[in-house]
Amino acid sequence: MTSLFGASRSPTSSPSSPAEVAARLESIKTSIRSELAFQNAQELMTKMHDKCYSKCVPKPGSSLTSSEEKCLTQCMDRYLEAFNIITRTYVTRLKKEKLDSQAPSL
Repeated sequence: MTSLFGASRSPTSSPSSPAEVAARLESIKTSIRSELAFQNAQELMTKMHDKCYSKCVPKPGSSLTSSEEKCLTQCMDRYLEAFNIITRTYVTRLKKEKLDSQAPSL
């Protein structure tokens, strides 16, 4: 039988050491974080494309006009700028909450 925290296990084999379990768990967490980051980036690109394209290109043709290109550039810049502000604020909040939860109660 295969375990989430190690290779095959038989009833007679010894359990993984705590260090092995911790290393495997950290590896799984890293994989999940990477996958979530990829999915978030993909979602950002999709939303940005949908919103900016529908705003800046009302009548799609075989090429973009210079005004459409300028509109798309500005829209995407603003979208990324807003995303970065929101991300920084969210990360700061998470760090503050983590510190608050670790602080000893008086």
